[in-house]
Amino acid sequence: MAIENPSREEIGKILKKAKTIAVVGLSDNPERTSFMIANAMMQAGYDIIPVNPTVDEVLGKKAYKSLTEIKEHVDIVNVFRRSEFLPKVAAEFEKIDADVFWAQQGLVHEETFNTLKDKGYTVIMDRCIKVEHALTK
Repeated sequence: MAIENPSREEIGKILKKAKTIAVVGLSDNPERTSFMIANAMMQAGYDIIPVNPTVDEVLGKKAYKSLTEIKEHVDIVNVFRRSEFLPKVAAEFEKIDADVFWAQQGLVHEETFNTLKDKGYTVIMDRCIKVEHALTK
């Protein structure tokens, strides 16, 4: 069974409702895609929470080593880790108060998608959050 993302209309509603995005794998290197996309989303008004055990701060925000360290509500967990790491990130995602699991463009893990969907979570994979934001404004 292939993954089936929410419709573009539904994605637009998710992005309009969301305020806080935890970005797993956010690099502090301005030339990395994760940095550029997180910066664009921050400029669009979202609160960005960096999640990366190798950095202390990104975009002027304290970085967390894992999702489970975050104490505030997270609307979207946006993942910039290779597809084989999605099950581990999803396991952390399930332990926090987050609404949407979003794996960036090029990232797909069918078993993880199905497991989270079966548990009632909203799951988006293989879509760029910045592109979807631009298309659904």
